[in-house]
Amino acid sequence: MIRPKLSLQRPLAILGAALIGLTGAVAVAAPASAHHTTITATADCDRLSGERVITWKVENSERDKAVTLKKVTAEPSTEVTVPVKGAKAAPLEGTVIPKAGTVTAVQRVPGNTAEAKLTVFGKWKKNDQEATNNGSIKLAADNSCTPTPKCVDVDKAKYSHTFDGPKGTATVKLDGDLPLCGEGKQWFTLVSYFAPRPQFATPQYVYGTPDSNWIGGTQTEIKLNVEIPDCHTQVDLIWGGKDEVIGELVDGGKRYDNKKLGSTGAPGNRSKGPQGWYNGGDKSCVTPATTFASKCDGSVAVSLSNDGKISKYAVEFEVKGENGFSKKVSVPAGKADNSIVVPAADAGKIEVLVDGKVIEKGTYSWQRPEDCPLPAVTTKADCKDFALTVTNPEGGLPVKAAFTYGGKTETRTVAAGASETVSFKAGKDETALVALPELDLEMEAVYTPEGDCGGGGAGGEEPGLPVTGAAAGGIAAGAIALLIAGAVLFVIARRRRVTFTA
Repeated sequence: MIRPKLSLQRPLAILGAALIGLTGAVAVAAPASAHHTTITATADCDRLSGERVITWKVENSERDKAVTLKKVTAEPSTEVTVPVKGAKAAPLEGTVIPKAGTVTAVQRVPGNTAEAKLTVFGKWKKNDQEATNNGSIKLAADNSCTPTPKCVDVDKAKYSHTFDGPKGTATVKLDGDLPLCGEGKQWFTLVSYFAPRPQFATPQYVYGTPDSNWIGGTQTEIKLNVEIPDCHTQVDLIWGGKDEVIGELVDGGKRYDNKKLGSTGAPGNRSKGPQGWYNGGDKSCVTPATTFASKCDGSVAVSLSNDGKISKYAVEFEVKGENGFSKKVSVPAGKADNSIVVPAADAGKIEVLVDGKVIEKGTYSWQRPEDCPLPAVTTKADCKDFALTVTNPEGGLPVKAAFTYGGKTETRTVAAGASETVSFKAGKDETALVALPELDLEMEAVYTPEGDCGGGGAGGEEPGLPVTGAAAGGIAAGAIALLIAGAVLFVIARRRRVTFTA
């Protein structure tokens, strides 16, 4: 008959091994005669070796006769032995089982064995009875026996990480208690970039030196730290060493993709933690600057520079004049552009913009340069007429002149390189006034014709005093220096009149 049994006994040969009990189903063949052996089995898993350890129990059915196991056949055909205390285990074949006794034997089979079978041929000495019996054990396939690992392969290891992009720090740690196998090493790298925007944008350039380190052997955790630029930046924690670093991230170029730790795909997803990338920074990685220079003709020369300490990109400048002027210029990193001149007619208030915002010190309005030549005044006086002429030098702006004498005022606009003359009938007034309001200047001329006008004598043409500057003291000094003997005297002052007589 079939009698399944379960044994709790463990053989001495596997004492100390890490065993997990995996009891199988045992089938025992019916005896061929009254004399027979009964075979039962249990199975365990040796996690150190990855083998299944089957313990066979062979029982003698006869209470008054010993039986000798003349032949033992095992499937799989690995050795079946009987543990012997203090000595080497003996083969099950040839073992004598005393009357009504039991012998325990051990067999090691591969961990993926699904079924094991043991067949024994026994002979009873007393009456030469003999019988062949067998037993078997089925091992559940879903409980396959695998060895307990001593290390983890590099290509199967899992990690966990921390990441602080704004500070440029990260840590990576090997998960579990097992080191990487052999000489295996896994590299990780932290790298920071200059960036054109606080969001992802290209081009980007590596800033400073990337920090790279590896996990392997007894080193199971690393810390990484990089310097962050004082401007827009991107920081990446990547799988691999410095040879994986992309020096320039350009439009259409290579990307780290799933190499970034914390990604959804391999290999980045083999490390648990926050996303290992950061975009930010509140300052531009360029230092655009501008200077302005007014010209005598009313135009303004605008100089654009892109050569600050952290300039890494070309800067797109826009120069706008209040009266409709607009021009865009791209200035490469470390360069300047002095080609822009805003014409007088289009100037007014000038603004220099980058990314739609006026840059620091980027607003200007035309101011008359101090070295611009001033208009000159000449006169022609006789007993009948008093003529005043304003001459405007070339290369300057048109100037308005107001001529006043004898209670009458006439206004003229004098173009650059041209002259305008106003003639008054000579009267009793001894002085005439020439005002240049745009230059904040007034000049007073004394009417002193030569000869005796009562006798019809005629006066002559006399040169006047050119305007030499805006400051009252400078103008007066220039006027005196340019006096010509016999000329009608002019006194030039700012918003005040001073009369000189010959």
